[in-house]
Amino acid sequence: MYYRVMSQYVQALKNVDAWLDKAEQHADRKRFDVNVLMTSRLAPDMAHFIYQVQSACDYAKGAAAWLSGQKPPKHEDNETTISETRVRLKKTIAFIEGVREDQYAGATERKVTVSWGPAGSVLRADDYLLQVSIPNVYFHLMAAYAILRHNGVDVGKQDFLGPINWINP
Repeated sequence: MYYRVMSQYVQALKNVDAWLDKAEQHADRKRFDVNVLMTSRLAPDMAHFIYQVQSACDYAKGAAAWLSGQKPPKHEDNETTISETRVRLKKTIAFIEGVREDQYAGATERKVTVSWGPAGSVLRADDYLLQVSIPNVYFHLMAAYAILRHNGVDVGKQDFLGPINWINP
């Protein structure tokens, strides 16, 4: 189960990279600097696009690391441009893809401590994945998607879902 979820995270982050292509095309057509979109938000009290991508990356790489018995790589959260955001996506994807399926063996026995939880509390790996990682990855991806869509970027549901592995009956 863990490896399959991580594979889905990788695809979702690759989808974001494709959204960035569409953002650049939109900015070119409308003749504005695409980096304006990187600091866009839907509401004044909401975090901007780059933060949404950073957070989705953090929850995805965190799950890959904690569930495979590793410490997540640290990213500085200093991206300000579309190019730097793409680098963040690529680093995150590379880390997740670098975790082999067999490294998730024993994940159900692992415990995860999060910095924002009550002092001294831990989560079982399954609970961390289902209650923290999955909802947060998709919350932040949906927010990033909505910011682009709100700003006129031509992204739709299929862009969010990405490729579907259809089979012939």
